[in-house]
Amino acid sequence: MRNLKSGLMSGLVLAGALAVSLGAAVADPIKIGVANFGEHPQLNAAVAGFKKALADNGYVDGKDVVFTESHTNFDASLVPQMIAKLQAEQPKLMYTVTTPVSQIAKKALAGSGINIVFSAVTDPVAAKLVPSWEAGDEGMTGATDLQDVKAVMEFTKKLLPNAKRFGVPYNPGEANDVALVEKIKEAAPAAGFEVVEVGIDNVNDIQQRIASLAGKVDVIYGPTSNLIQPAIPAVAAAARQAGIPVVNADDNAVRDGVVPASFAVNYEQVGINAGKIAAEILKGKDPKTIAPSRPAYEDHAATISKKAMAAFGIEIPASLADCGCIVD
Repeated sequence: MRNLKSGLMSGLVLAGALAVSLGAAVADPIKIGVANFGEHPQLNAAVAGFKKALADNGYVDGKDVVFTESHTNFDASLVPQMIAKLQAEQPKLMYTVTTPVSQIAKKALAGSGINIVFSAVTDPVAAKLVPSWEAGDEGMTGATDLQDVKAVMEFTKKLLPNAKRFGVPYNPGEANDVALVEKIKEAAPAAGFEVVEVGIDNVNDIQQRIASLAGKVDVIYGPTSNLIQPAIPAVAAAARQAGIPVVNADDNAVRDGVVPASFAVNYEQVGINAGKIAAEILKGKDPKTIAPSRPAYEDHAATISKKAMAAFGIEIPASLADCGCIVD
């Protein structure tokens, strides 16, 4: 009888220990890898929005999920190493920011069982991340930063009514940039613009290439490019020297008084869109069944710098004087 009781007690202790162990295992937070291309206000906002959306959907940082973050300072050659390092942490999901990072992650993680949610990708179909705009791919989908190009041009016409030639610097080696130039060309005729493109594949060529647009364009558009945006102060400096106003795809340079105006997607919202998708996947939804999201028109906003407009010798049109979008 004593042995029976002893065995029973031992069993209960073991069962209790097992229950505690299982409880601890269940309580372990979900690991999420964050693979960013580099430190930039737009991309950092996309990461912040991603975390916010997950928290709003019940995945609190440090409690329900833990993030391991990394970036390569915009060095594409280091991306495979970054992905491998994050993969070694055995995350349940990886968040990839920008097209180059997402393309490399897609190949590197194929068959790993790690789902990928991308963001700050302009055209995921052209980048071969997903098969169409209506569906995700095996283990991958996400949120795009595809701007409403028609709306950008409408704003540009309001800001510069006499502008007819729309200059677009872009990186011909990046799928995002090439896809965006094609969309700009499609929208230009209806907006009353002729598009003049200039390829730039090295930041050291910015001064020369922007200078080559003097007399050929009436406005330069700074696209959502991983080469152009980090170097937008250099683009603006060269454009100012050439006497060409700039409308940018990011408002940070406008708020800093470097660029006259922007019509930009809110990158925190892009991250929020990606975070909502990640929450669905963590709850069991198949990425293949989730179409990549696009920013809505209301996710865009205009910003005009009084200081930069004056520096470029441009007057703010009366039609925009009460837009509520003018900063000092």
